[in-house]
Amino acid sequence: MTIPFIDLATQQKRIKPQIDAAIAKVLAHGAYVMGPEVRQFEADLAAFAGAKHALSCANGTEALALPLMAWEIGAGDAVFCPSFTFAATGEIIPWLGASPVFVDILPDTYNMDPARLEAAIKAIKAEGKLTPKAIIAVDLFGQPADYPAIAAIAKKYGLKLIADSAQGFGCTLNGKHPGAWADVVTTSFFPAKPLGCYGDGGAVLTDDDWLAERIDSLRVHGKATASDIAGKTFEHDPKYLNVRVGLNSRLDTIQAAILIEKLKIFADELKARDAIAKRYAAGLKGSVTTTPMVIDGGFSTWAQYTIEHPNRDGLAAHLKTQGVPSAAYYPMPMHTQEVYGVYPRPGGLPVSEAKAQTVLALPMHPYLDVEMQGKIIDAVRSFNG
Repeated sequence: MTIPFIDLATQQKRIKPQIDAAIAKVLAHGAYVMGPEVRQFEADLAAFAGAKHALSCANGTEALALPLMAWEIGAGDAVFCPSFTFAATGEIIPWLGASPVFVDILPDTYNMDPARLEAAIKAIKAEGKLTPKAIIAVDLFGQPADYPAIAAIAKKYGLKLIADSAQGFGCTLNGKHPGAWADVVTTSFFPAKPLGCYGDGGAVLTDDDWLAERIDSLRVHGKATASDIAGKTFEHDPKYLNVRVGLNSRLDTIQAAILIEKLKIFADELKARDAIAKRYAAGLKGSVTTTPMVIDGGFSTWAQYTIEHPNRDGLAAHLKTQGVPSAAYYPMPMHTQEVYGVYPRPGGLPVSEAKAQTVLALPMHPYLDVEMQGKIIDAVRSFNG
């Protein structure tokens, strides 16, 4: 029996007729860029997340960059983010000439530690070299960060707050999506994400009318928006008027068509993921150092199911002999890599560094049946290293 780490094939079989019909419809009308399916998907996505605006874009990395661009964050500015995350979170900050400031994580949820965040803000302000401007909190492995605490800190210091929900889109805290606290939520539709397309894609969600209009401009080469041209007349088509420096970050219509169909089954898949996580927790109890803990009141999308073991690498090697794939996220936190080692990390990041040595993700997807999951659990429990 082959055990996939993420099973996209079974999901595709489930909705293949709908996917095929959706793609065929796009091929028939030929509006391959910003076609009607893009607008429909954006409306559906906003409704799912309870957001006023959803703006799709080319990928999850540019989804993070767009709000920073809209807020004109740049040289001399500080943006606070975790180091124990995928590179995209911190990568986009130097794009704009700003400086990431790396913040340590909580040892149980792996998400940003609010106390360490506030300490880092105070340290940067006291040093006086950088101006704090924004916070990027990550919904790592699928569960929400501590948004009530982080949002209170953002408000206290006048900082913008981005929820990087690339792994956690669909997660909630006390029944609310991250957008209830964050100025903006970003996500990725990379195929391996809980809500993924068949290529690259991303989105930005916000309740801020001004921000939504500005991002709509920036994602299409800085095009003029309705506000930009209000009360003005032009001899030429205003679509050729570029009022700010933007980029080309549009979701392909075919990908939007696919995502419309995937979003229809997304809530059902999230329930399945949660049930699988509960089976893992029961089956692995006592066999590993820890199984995942979810923040009080939180609902996780379980983008990954991450355990801890003191001999992580030995366990991974053992699982491989049993035909069980696994993955270590993230063995080198961003601040430990040479290119990012030059950026501030007030107080150090001991928790991030420790967790990088012990965490291991097991197969997780909505179609992991009881028999296959039992084999995975038995393989973990059989390790004596």
